[in-house]
This record gives sequence, structure tokens and C-alpha cells, in this order.
Amino acid sequence: MSHHKFLTSAAIILLPASPAFAQSAQQTETGDDFHNDDAIVVTAPYVDRIDVLAGTSVLTGDQLTQDLRGQIGDSLTKLPGVSSTSFAPGSSRPVLRGFQGPRVRVLTDGIGTLDASNTSVDHAVTIDPLTAQSVEVLRGPAVLLFGGDAIGGAVNVIDKRIPRDVPDEAFHLDAVGGFGSAADDWSVGGSLDVPLTDSLVFHINGSYRNTDDLDISGFVLAPELRSEVLEQVAEETEEGNLDEAAELAETADQRGTVFNTASETINASTGLAYITEGGNIGFSVSYYDTDYGVPSRPGAEHAHEDGDDDGDEEEEEEGPVTIGLEQIRVDLRAGVNLGDGFFESLNLRAGYSDYEHTEFEGDEIGTVFEVEGIEARAELVQNERNGWRGVIGTQLLVRDFNAIGAEAFVPKNSIESWALFTVQEIDLGNFEVEAAARFDHTDIESSIVNFDRSFDSFSGALGFAYAPEDNGLRLGVNLSRSERAPSAEELLSDGPHIATQAFEIGNPNFTTEKSWGGELYARWNSEDIQLSATVYANSFDDYIFETETGAEEDGLPVFQFFQEDATYYGFEASASFVVARAGGFAFVTDGVADYVRAKIKDGGGPVPRIPPLRLLGGIGAQSDSLDLRAELEWSDSQNRVSTFETPTDSFTMVNASAAWRPLGKDGGVTLLASANNIFDVNARRHASFTKDFVPLAGRDIRISAKFSF
Repeated sequence: MSHHKFLTSAAIILLPASPAFAQSAQQTETGDDFHNDDAIVVTAPYVDRIDVLAGTSVLTGDQLTQDLRGQIGDSLTKLPGVSSTSFAPGSSRPVLRGFQGPRVRVLTDGIGTLDASNTSVDHAVTIDPLTAQSVEVLRGPAVLLFGGDAIGGAVNVIDKRIPRDVPDEAFHLDAVGGFGSAADDWSVGGSLDVPLTDSLVFHINGSYRNTDDLDISGFVLAPELRSEVLEQVAEETEEGNLDEAAELAETADQRGTVFNTASETINASTGLAYITEGGNIGFSVSYYDTDYGVPSRPGAEHAHEDGDDDGDEEEEEEGPVTIGLEQIRVDLRAGVNLGDGFFESLNLRAGYSDYEHTEFEGDEIGTVFEVEGIEARAELVQNERNGWRGVIGTQLLVRDFNAIGAEAFVPKNSIESWALFTVQEIDLGNFEVEAAARFDHTDIESSIVNFDRSFDSFSGALGFAYAPEDNGLRLGVNLSRSERAPSAEELLSDGPHIATQAFEIGNPNFTTEKSWGGELYARWNSEDIQLSATVYANSFDDYIFETETGAEEDGLPVFQFFQEDATYYGFEASASFVVARAGGFAFVTDGVADYVRAKIKDGGGPVPRIPPLRLLGGIGAQSDSLDLRAELEWSDSQNRVSTFETPTDSFTMVNASAAWRPLGKDGGVTLLASANNIFDVNARRHASFTKDFVPLAGRDIRISAKFSF
């Protein structure tokens, strides 16, 4: 990264009015566990009363531990409105309300991951759920606080790399470990906090995960794809190409295991924080390393062709595609309490990343991706005055991207963006009015292809809420206008990509994507009942999407980005009821439902990769020492597909889990066991690019333990 960019970054970071570091909607007590059972929802003080962030789900404690997977996308799929790209076990990003890619921001402690995961679905997210303290899933129009591009929402992973408080003990140790049978998935993670003085805290954590190829139920290939391959077998046999026919037949009949899906991940970090009543400052240095396989798309194996003197072409056999990824990251968090004036505090959050991953073809290096970047946010939090509160701020992102190799489908490019935004709320008793506004300026430059464009985008949200006193009911409406600049990948892609096994084409002439959105919500919380329901809709001008064209280039299917108008609408709901209490147990039933429908306007057909209707329900018994739960998840078939997209069958999975705390609720020891997909069904997520040849895991028995001392 050039010297002048670092100077520019530092100058903007030091501006007195800087970007809001918004996290979630409410605050609860913080406990000591590594995966805390008491939800850590708020990481910035002003947001605990800003209800414009309504629509938040938080995953903590035993639920987070039981749902731990290698990638954050696969750890969140039981939350309302959440699916996953599920490209491979080693690479999976969250899908929120049907949105994925640049429309969903994945954050670590409020800052972007600064990796290449938004460049392509085969690129892993450099967050290890093993070391997460809690995960917040934020939806709704006010997520524009994290960026005008976060139309679908944001996933914020809270960890303890930079300590937030000083332990009142000589040291504090948290640890978690587990095993999953479907992929021989072994994992272990630990965290240690040591107070060096009354105000200075040292932190160190690390994790390790090793998995084998994924075990599944039934055939690897989906029915339609398997039928196509069997037709090719018949054609090759008829033409006398018996070796090719036998190879294709072996592919069609493969079952029980998805080959080349093994992974190995190492994560380590250390941090130091100085914490006083007047403020705090801390930093951390982290290292993330993962190696994982990328399953092959049948019929799209990319073979190099070499011409000889006679004009004949000889195919050169390639090995399986694997990805080796490394990231070194430095983070900073600071805050100053400003007293009783107009502003309550000034907070700063910044991160620097040096990232590289290599796509291997067998033992040969295919393409190397390098990303170096800085992201920084700061906030000036206002003191409450007669029911008026809020925050103003700015945000900075500087990123250099380079792909090196014969199949570098995106040219070397750099992005510089900065933003100003504010969120304000006025409390009028039973009524509240909320408003948010954001301006983004983005420069994207690639000298290799003589590309240099700037985009200005404006986003805003307005919310009204009604909450009668003392009955737990809350009704609200949010309206938003969001705008985002097209990503470098959407603008500049033009070439073969071995990991996705596709030829990807962008369009350098795209304009900004605009969306008008609205949602109505109702929530009710009481001691024994929690209900939440939201209906939402978005109307897009110049919506950008990627779809298969049916063409072929370099032996690969062509996936091209287009820009058309589009509409999204859907709902998400959750409910939990305590139906009885007896013998120290609370007997609970709960459920989740979500649905989204999206289409391209003017007869363009359905938007690709939209999840179908999903229902999840469970029953359980909960006490201080023992939790038991059984659940059923049903996903409808998805037959509303775009051109060249295949439908996806429905599936029903039955799961069960137990958590035992032998020393009691506050004893610091929890043993967990779960059985997922008990009846070993063949299931596929429609949101996945690879769902036709990468099913979900079959029967998976998982055991884990966590300790806090």
C-alpha cells in the first residue's frame, strides 16, 4: 500500500467527527464465559437506546458452541432470515433476507474482515467462530450505519482480542473443544486474560481445527445434474469412448462423501488494553491460516490445451483445486469519555490487514490473490438531552487488490472510500422517532485496464415506533433509501476462475444500485413469551446480479453480471413460549419461519439463488444444570429459478441436543452433545453456487466442552 494512502488514512482517522461504530439494539449483563450465556449485545454505549437497529438476533453461549462450524455462514443458519452460501465446508458466507455478497457486511468487532471473501464465494471468511464471544445479526434499513452497501444486513462477530474490562482475578481462562462425526471435525480454542496492573490487561487466544472430507447422505450430484451426466455416459458409450464413459459413470455414482472438502485452520492473536474510568485504548495482532479443498463441478473441469505442430490439441490433466490462505491483522480500539457536555464520548476503531491466498491446481500454483487494506471508524456519541440522543461520525476504507496468475479474473485495482453519517432518536414517551443518514464517496481505480471511476451515494432511514408502557409490546415501521457503488468485481471481472470453475464477466459501465425499502414489525416480550414478526420489501433501480448465461468460454460456463430493476419482499418471524414449569425445569417450545421472493422487473424472471420458505420448530426443557432440546427443520423446494438455474428439492432434518453444567449455571463447565440430521437426509441450500454437487452434511454427531475459570 502506498505511503500517501497511509497518511490520508491517518488524517481522516484523527478527524474530530468520525463514523459511528454501531452494533445492536439492547444491552444485557455481561458474564465471564468464553462463549457467554448472557448476551453481549451492545459494544457501543449510544446504541443501547437507539431502536432504529430493531431486528437484531444474537447468538451466544451454549447455542453458539453447539452450532460452531468452520465458517461463520454455516454457524448462523438457524436464525430467522439467515441462510448460507455453503460453497464448501471451508468457505461459507451468511445470506440475509436472500441477499449475499457485497450486500451483506461481515464484521469483526465492527470492522470489515479486510479479506477477499466478498470477491468470490469460494474465498473463506477470515473469522474463526471458535474464538467468538457472541455473534450479532443485524437486519433492517438502519444497517446502513455499517455502509450503504449493507442492504441485506450485517453480521458482527464480537471477540476478546482487545479486552473490554480488567479481570478481578489473577487470570481468566476460557477454553472450548469439540468433535463432529460428519467430517472427523476436531477443534480446540482457548483464551487467556491476565491483569498486569489495575488498568492494564494482557490477552492471548488461539484455535485449531482439522476436518476430513465431508460425509453426506445419498448421491453427491443433485438429480438433474446426475441425469445430465448419465446422458453423457450414454453418448460416450455410443461413440466408443469407453474410458470417458467409465469416468463419467463413476462421477454420477459417487455417493456418501464429497471429495476434496477437507480443511485445516489455525488462528492466533494477542492483545493489550489500558482501561480507566476516563477512557480506554487497546490493540491486537492476529494471524489466521487455513487450507481447504474446493470440490469440482462435473462437466466443468478446466483443462489446459496445448497445440502441437499438426494442429492437434492435447489436454493436460489438472489436480484438485485447493486454497491456502494467510492473513496478518492489526486492530486498534480506543475511547475517551467527554463528560456532561453535548458529546458523551469519542470512540475509535481501526484495523489493518495483509492478506494472501493461493489457488492450487494439484501441486501447481494457479492464481495468487493479495489484499492489503485499512478500515477505520470513529464516533462522537451525544449525551441524552430531554429525550434526544444520537451519534455522528465518519468511516474510511483503503484497499489494494491484486490477483497474479493466468486465471486472475479480476485485474489489479484499488478502492478508496470515505463516509459521513449520523443516527438520531427522539423519545416522545410511548412514541419514538428515529432518523439516519449516510453519504459515501468511493473511488475505484485499475491502471492495468485504464479504469478510474468515482461514485457518490446517499442513504437514509426514518423510523417510527410505538411502545405502550409496561406490557412488552412494540410496533414499528422503518423506511429507507439505500444506495451503493458497484464492487470492483462487478465492474472488472473478465476471465476464468478455477476455484468457482466459471468464466466470470463484469461490466465497467455499471451505475450505483439504488433501493427503496420498508418494513413493518411487531415484537412482544414477557417473562414467558417472546414474539417477533417482520414483513419487508425492497424496490431496486439498477440492481446488480450474477447469473449463468448458457455460454461457454475456455471450457467453463459463463457467469455474467447484469444490471436491471428488481423487487424483493418477504417475512421473518420467531416465537418462544414457556408452556410449563416443574421440578426446576422450564418447558419451552419455539419456532422460526422465513420467506423471501425476488424477481427482475419487466419479465426478467426470478433473481438467482433465493432461499425458499423455511420452518424450524423445537421443544425443550431448561434448568440451571441441564438443557434438552429436539427440533425439526423443513425447507421447501425452490422451483422459482432463473434461466439455466436448477431447482432444489425440499428437505426435512431432525436434530437433538443436550447441555449439562455439572457444577451448576455459574460453575464454568458445560458439556454438550448434539445429533444433527438424525435421519441422514440429502439436503441442499438453494442459495449456494455449488448446491448441485456439494450437499449439506449427513448424520453428524457432535460433542463439545467449554470451560471458564
